[in-house]
Amino acid sequence: MAPPNLSTLFRESLKIGCLGFGGPAGQIALMHRVFVDERGWVDDARFQRMLAFCMLLPGPEAQQLATYVGWRLRGWAGALIAGWMFVLPGAFVVLALSALYAVHGTQPTVIAAFDGVKCAVVALVIEALVKVGKRAVKTSLALWIAIAAFVVLLFNAPFPLVIVTAAVMGALLPFPLRRGQGGGASAKSPDVGAYTPTSNSSPQGGGESLKHALHWCVLWLTPPALVALTLGTEHVLFQVAVLFSILACVTFGGAYALLAYLTAEAVARGWLTTAQMIDGLGLAETTPGPLILVNEFVGFMAGWSAAGWGLALAGAAMALWCTFAPSFVWIFAGAPVAERLENNRRAAGALAAITAAVLGVIAKLALFFAAHALFERQLTLGPVELPDLASARLWMVALAAVATMALIRFKANLLALIAACALAGLAAQQIGL
Repeated sequence: MAPPNLSTLFRESLKIGCLGFGGPAGQIALMHRVFVDERGWVDDARFQRMLAFCMLLPGPEAQQLATYVGWRLRGWAGALIAGWMFVLPGAFVVLALSALYAVHGTQPTVIAAFDGVKCAVVALVIEALVKVGKRAVKTSLALWIAIAAFVVLLFNAPFPLVIVTAAVMGALLPFPLRRGQGGGASAKSPDVGAYTPTSNSSPQGGGESLKHALHWCVLWLTPPALVALTLGTEHVLFQVAVLFSILACVTFGGAYALLAYLTAEAVARGWLTTAQMIDGLGLAETTPGPLILVNEFVGFMAGWSAAGWGLALAGAAMALWCTFAPSFVWIFAGAPVAERLENNRRAAGALAAITAAVLGVIAKLALFFAAHALFERQLTLGPVELPDLASARLWMVALAAVATMALIRFKANLLALIAACALAGLAAQQIGL
């Protein structure tokens, strides 16, 4: 089939960006339905191979998959259209919600509603823990890596160091993907379906694509450099740019893998509180597009706390840019060589070890969010922070348990669940809980 023209690709990509609720799984399924089933622009085998490659990259894999498909169909222009249209609809919604939250977030009614939403957020993190656990714990070695990651993070080990260490271990051991499997495994994720290579030729040569990667690297780093030159490296905009640029380079395993580290950094810098971060995650969960759009909320609140509206909008834009611009670098640089990774043992081992470590990261996140959302006080035992069980808000603990069961056991609709939890928070306020 002939590749689509740019206007058709724009229209279909915008549709995915507007309808992409439900996290990466739902968004990838929607892309498959549009690009593979409805339009037939990419066959299933190649789509699965693209997904496997994107899971090897840092950053939001669903947005990178959209970018990769666009690149495959129409080169660099298609990549920009598909990649940005996946992000921008949700980004505008998150920006609007961030502004409303900044203005009205301290009103009692809003606080009560977000108390309920916090319970839904805890349930979502636990659901993510279960899902990743099913995929990651295929061997005893994977389990030990997950446990080790959880323990060292309890003692405040740097998140990027944990991920990089896991990747190096997986590349060198070699790391088996599942029981009884040696080091010669495919580079695709354990739950990605089998594929066979197709005969489609690459839309661009490696040299041409590398040139675009270098261009995007310059574009990515130009705004932070201009801020550093004009406002200084201590300015909040530069700090936002540096933090999210670093996270874009080390964030394997999706948004949940970075949230505890991001929350600690943002709170330490005085941009927002832990409670506000949990609220922001709830906002991001209700919008289309990737959950990583919570970064935009953090950038907005960083600017808002520093100097109000103007800097808030600039902070949101900088966070958005430094989160997603690097994805174009990775795709332009890596897509031409993606097929070479099909049977690369070291790449497969690195991915499997990272996936196992991410389980430990999400377990730490679940403990962190539950402690701050459901308990009024925390106990500090040296570097380890645990919830003070005597300070539990019992109605919130019960609501979080019900929400978790609704998600995991009954596959409840995400938006309906968040709305129900918000209403429960309002009801709790009315009866004085």
